[in-house]
Amino acid sequence: MTTRTRIAAGNWKMNGTAADLAEVEAIAATGARTSEVVTLLCLPATLIDRARGYGVSLGGQTLHAATSGAHTGDISGQMLVDAGATYVIVGHSERRTDHGESDADICAQAEAAWAAGLTAVICIGETEAQYRAGETLDVLRGQIEGSVPQGATPGNTVIAYEPVWAIGTGLTPEVPEIQSVHAEVRAALGAHVHGGETLSVLYGGSVKAANAVGIFALDDVDGGLVGGASLKAADFVPVIEALAAG
Repeated sequence: MTTRTRIAAGNWKMNGTAADLAEVEAIAATGARTSEVVTLLCLPATLIDRARGYGVSLGGQTLHAATSGAHTGDISGQMLVDAGATYVIVGHSERRTDHGESDADICAQAEAAWAAGLTAVICIGETEAQYRAGETLDVLRGQIEGSVPQGATPGNTVIAYEPVWAIGTGLTPEVPEIQSVHAEVRAALGAHVHGGETLSVLYGGSVKAANAVGIFALDDVDGGLVGGASLKAADFVPVIEALAAG
């Protein structure tokens, strides 16, 4: 049996100031008691350095493919590492949509993350229109082929499947559907890169305490990428505990 890393990842998006570091500390206190899982907080870049020392893994939310240069407002992998990050999200649907990032851009960002010593959390997911049209698996396979570089390993890459229509909406696919899609994603990863089926695959999209237990009990789900429910310890701690118990 392959042991895959189980990860409870929080994506704070464009939320959080120094006043919210108390939430980081409270989340980390639970994470320290649940050695079975990695507790990861992908914070705004302004908070990463200030969140060091709490005992939680830290990540960025994006990075530029270049190491430095005339890229006003961007951040490099080396800068994230310097701030204390060990992970970085790439290819989130909000980046794909709001910033026009393509599969090729995301592939280059993942490689840049590796070069800096970061683990890339590569996001994939279909829109509601694609879901309703029955195109989910074709979309995901295409994103895997275009966004996941050759050389992806369990040590440098995590995949996060987030149906775009479930992010922040309170909607989630039925539990059997989540398992079915994750199994297909794992098979597609195995076909795309050597050993790809051993990568950790997280589910994202309106994960909260009320549904976490059922989702995390699925064979092919290795954790969650959580948005709004990760901002407060009272909401995120039960998600971490559900993963640890799963």
